[in-house]
Amino acid sequence: MLGGGRSIQLVRVFGIPIGVNVSWFLFLFVVIYFRSEAYKDQFPGHDNRAFVLAVVFALAFFLSILLHELGHAVTALRNGVGISGIELWMFGGLARMKRDSPTPWIDLKISAAGPLVTLVIAALVFAAGAAFTGAHDFARAMVFDRTPITAGEAVLADICFINTLLLVFNLLPGLPLDGGRIVRAIAWWKTGDRLRATRVTAITGRGLAYLLGAYGIYAFAQGSSVAGVWSLVLAFLIGQAARAELARGEVTSRIEHLHVSDVMDAEPVAIPADTTVARALEEFFLRYGWDWFPVVDRSGRFAGLAERERLEQADGAGSVLDALVPESRNEFGVGVDEPLDALLASEPLQRLGAIMAVDGEGVLRGVVTIEQVMRALQPFARTA
Repeated sequence: MLGGGRSIQLVRVFGIPIGVNVSWFLFLFVVIYFRSEAYKDQFPGHDNRAFVLAVVFALAFFLSILLHELGHAVTALRNGVGISGIELWMFGGLARMKRDSPTPWIDLKISAAGPLVTLVIAALVFAAGAAFTGAHDFARAMVFDRTPITAGEAVLADICFINTLLLVFNLLPGLPLDGGRIVRAIAWWKTGDRLRATRVTAITGRGLAYLLGAYGIYAFAQGSSVAGVWSLVLAFLIGQAARAELARGEVTSRIEHLHVSDVMDAEPVAIPADTTVARALEEFFLRYGWDWFPVVDRSGRFAGLAERERLEQADGAGSVLDALVPESRNEFGVGVDEPLDALLASEPLQRLGAIMAVDGEGVLRGVVTIEQVMRALQPFARTA
């Protein structure tokens, strides 16, 4: 699904950071408000119950989206494609991969995993609802028929409906939607040309954006301002994302022969792990004036990042190893043999401005800054 910007980190699932964008809270409020009003109409005289049902529906809705993205993320990890995290926001969620899929088959598996999870959720909820009310009545309740059902059955019907809607929407054959990624993987396999496949599905994605925009204008003309606004916003986001996918595909195709080792600084300044905090501040931070340094153990393996602010708050006699940025060893490391395009979507690189290049044994071999990556891309940007 579509993705937003910076997120507030909440938990880790299977080692994958889960976060929510600020816009998610706004959308959560909107969903609860509108569903609460709908449940008040469906069950008159039970306003408190309507609110509770709306909260349950909203949480189940976003749990469905999270499970959808986890389907993508777990499949990616099992196929050697790193995941920097999952973000939920106003228009859905996004599993942020550290690099593009190396083969069409892996790309197809990752792309199809999310819709498959959504299909399973919809099927399980439908089975549960049908067991209570019968398949025919439950199907009618899903399309907002006023069939007499209980409050719990109404929520189940709504959850089943929204997952079915998400499944259909996500399978539309245009980037950046999952359906577009599936079609691209198949076209990539058939033609052997990933860029060509990306171009075709990006054009399809822009076509979907135009259709959504046209519907939004039509909805406004019919007096449905809410549907009009949502359709126009979605049209804009899908169009922008399709263009971004195409631009990314162009760049990736041009730098596929470059690796991290080709652009890194092979002589990084690093702090030995047994250095005291006071000595690190004096000999490294005061001397160079930088805000952070990589820390290495006696074997030269990258142990994590030391930040000035954290060290200034630590015991000066203690080891710098005890004041490292949590999880920085795994978060800010990348293999020297990784393709350069693995850094294009690197959130740690964007956040820190640099990332540590390590070999197969974890030994620090270099540092790649965002400026070095941009310089490597400049010749290709001029010819694109």
